[in-house]
Amino acid sequence: MAELKNAAAIVGAALSDEMGKVPHKSSMQHHAEAAHNALKDAGLTKDDVDAVFTAGPGTLQLAEYLGIHPRFTDSTSVGGSSFVIHIGHAVSAIANGLIDVALVTHGQAGQSSRGRAGGDPTAMGTQYESPYGFIGAPQNYALAGNRYMHEFGQERTRDAWAEIAMSTRKWAQLNPRAYQRGDMTREDYDASRWITYPFHLFDCCVVTDAGGAFVITSLDRARDLPKKPVKVLGFGEGHDHGIISQMPSVTSLIARETHKQAFDMAGITHDDLDLRMIYDSFTYTVLLTLEDLGFCGKGEGPDFIKSKTLGPGGDFAMNTSGGGLSYTHSGMYGMFLVVEAVTQLRGEAGDRQLDVCNTALVHGTGGSLSSGGTTLLGID
Repeated sequence: MAELKNAAAIVGAALSDEMGKVPHKSSMQHHAEAAHNALKDAGLTKDDVDAVFTAGPGTLQLAEYLGIHPRFTDSTSVGGSSFVIHIGHAVSAIANGLIDVALVTHGQAGQSSRGRAGGDPTAMGTQYESPYGFIGAPQNYALAGNRYMHEFGQERTRDAWAEIAMSTRKWAQLNPRAYQRGDMTREDYDASRWITYPFHLFDCCVVTDAGGAFVITSLDRARDLPKKPVKVLGFGEGHDHGIISQMPSVTSLIARETHKQAFDMAGITHDDLDLRMIYDSFTYTVLLTLEDLGFCGKGEGPDFIKSKTLGPGGDFAMNTSGGGLSYTHSGMYGMFLVVEAVTQLRGEAGDRQLDVCNTALVHGTGGSLSSGGTTLLGID
């Protein structure tokens, strides 16, 4: 197999033109806008693209809509981690000479499509979980969150969730495109309405319309393009269940395996990281992910978070865009983790720009805590 570390780089990354509540645009329009903007950012056109990656609508529909005829196509769809996982797939194809330029896109009218008919009555979750009240992500994740509280302590867990929510909101206040930018105190967090126990409103991600895209090519070609190449240092992927009732342990994520793959390939350690972009569909997702990514031991997440400053100016920069909790979450959030990491590594994040950002971890979670993708990115 070809050497994968440093074989490819992200050379363009961008968002759709409008985000938040955009009822006049379809999901595919968000795909198209983001794709156009990312290619422009890379100094390329759609005619340069020979590989298309997406999750949701599938590349058959997407490529036709964009007017691209790819010779390589990947519709891997395992929830919100999909776009992080696509990075490794694209790098592998580039390193082995199968493709030259890969376009990865996401678009979803998650806010404006709510209430429309949908759902597969034959799906396992619909058949075997919905009759018992597991009718959506809040209920599924609440089951896992309750178990964590039982095993490791309710008060300390709640304190950690509150800190995650408040710190993420502080980053969102520096992002002009964030959906929620109002102040959040501990009192605000505690007073926010219940969604499903043990989650308050501010434990749950926002729901938005949004799109994003990024472009990957070989490192050799990347050096001839306008923007600073963001090298792919390492990656890992996996999933260990589909529906929440079949999760081997609701207090342990597949991140326990994917991060080892990524760090082994990259040849770096946790101490080398300047930025951590971690999927935050719920505050619980972040707490569990920090543990399974190896930042601390099982059950030690609350104490680890208490020992760090997660917000602006702190010693543990995380989710600097404002995350899915405050910035945007259209339904499959992993794309926006990648775009923010690239933005920070290139020094283009404006008021929220980190003083030093040379290496970033991106980790996506998909499904009902089902899938995971870990990618390590860096610049020269």
